[in-house]
Amino acid sequence: MYKDKLKIVVKHFPLTNHKFARIAAQASLAAHKQGKFWEFHGKLLENHDSINDDKINEIAIELKLDMEKFQADINLPDIQRIINRDIQNGKDIGVAGTPTIFINGKQINPRTFDDFITKIESELEKKTNK
Repeated sequence: MYKDKLKIVVKHFPLTNHKFARIAAQASLAAHKQGKFWEFHGKLLENHDSINDDKINEIAIELKLDMEKFQADINLPDIQRIINRDIQNGKDIGVAGTPTIFINGKQINPRTFDDFITKIESELEKKTNK
């Protein structure tokens, strides 16, 4: 819908009270190394109430990831650094939970999908009118 108009940036902010949040973030970045971030991320959201180590591996197998590479990548120091950087960045800008959404550096709290679209359209209109 906004393919050439928006840039979506995902920052990881695994909450400490969710036992598998950190490993899920690591897994999504390991999947990214095989070009499957969005698919993996979507499956994590679909299964948010049943995420554990087995479910993470099941998703990776379902997406036909190279499991040897996936298992090696999941604990890479680079992946750890990305997540640690994202957490610190989130803390620095006042993120307290997930999801937290920003548009053009401003935190928004859409209550509905239509509200979200309205906020996007408003920002795009501002850009067009500059």
